[in-house]
Amino acid sequence: MRKVSLSAFVVISFIFYALHKGIGGKLDTQAFSPDQAKAFPSTSPTPGAVSSPTPLGQPVSTPVSAPPTPKPSGQYRDGQYTGSSADAYYGNIQVAVSISGGKIADVTFLDYPHDRRTSVEINTQAMPYLKQEAIAAQSASVDIVSGASDSSRAFIQSLGSALAKART
Repeated sequence: MRKVSLSAFVVISFIFYALHKGIGGKLDTQAFSPDQAKAFPSTSPTPGAVSSPTPLGQPVSTPVSAPPTPKPSGQYRDGQYTGSSADAYYGNIQVAVSISGGKIADVTFLDYPHDRRTSVEINTQAMPYLKQEAIAAQSASVDIVSGASDSSRAFIQSLGSALAKART
């Protein structure tokens, strides 16, 4: 009987607490109508804005426009760049990236774990996915292939070093 009364007390206390917090939160958010809220300027500056004082001393945000920047044709210099060799636990992975028109055109595997049958199976399945993702993403930010996490991480590392050489 004591356990039932204690449990009921805890449940009822929680319900009252939740109702109190729920009602209090609703009252705070509805303190002003939308028309009344417009009468008070925001005191928090917006990103990219400069604050200037008003006669009442409250800062008002004024948007600042950045000068237009020319859009580059691509983010990389054209050519072929070789990445560093990265450890993939059962061997090393090294890639070369071909850049054309400022974009990744192709990724070639120069080295990959191929001493064991399992490594060959895993990498021959993972390499096309990694290559396809890198070309689609135009960066080394690719998803790790399930079952080939060590190879994927090594690929990302090697491709990242090749792309660092190609950055303009």
